[in-house]
Amino acid sequence: MRTLWVPAAGCGVLALLLGLPFAGGTAPGAVDATAAGAVAHLSPGVVRALVLPTEPYVVLALGVLAVVLCLRAGRRLEAALAVGVPVLAILLTSWLLKPLYDRWKNGTLVYPSGHTVSLVAVLTVLVLVTRKAVVAVLSALALLAAAAGLVGMGYHYLTDVVGGTLFAVSVVLFSWPAPRRVPVPSGG
Repeated sequence: MRTLWVPAAGCGVLALLLGLPFAGGTAPGAVDATAAGAVAHLSPGVVRALVLPTEPYVVLALGVLAVVLCLRAGRRLEAALAVGVPVLAILLTSWLLKPLYDRWKNGTLVYPSGHTVSLVAVLTVLVLVTRKAVVAVLSALALLAAAAGLVGMGYHYLTDVVGGTLFAVSVVLFSWPAPRRVPVPSGG
């Protein structure tokens, strides 16, 4: 089984490198401060609405949708991966990366963002399962909304969200079988 290892490795390396300047710290970087300033004008109600995609019941519903789509298409391996791979990404984030990077905000380990890892892992699975541009666009919009919400609520710095995004994509792509090419019938 081939995997999408080149983009997976690129995302993984970027996620690991992005966290290094912030390891063991609590202060925002310049990009983090700029992002926080950009969403500071949003009302609390808007910020709460923006963070909605990261809520466990939304992530779980999206995960169930991915499993159902796989099973309807007869892709049992992908259905199992749709369950297991996001869980793996979340566990690696919580048990390995957060303690390793030791970046704190408001008394909580924040790099990489677990909210983001759970959402992006499931959204990446949905994009791979459906192979539809509209799903990729809607996923990107959900991620942008969630990023604004997570920063606006003060849960995370922007770099935590970016690191979580890169790490989740990396784990999913490393674990997912590469799409098979459909043979083109011979013309002769």
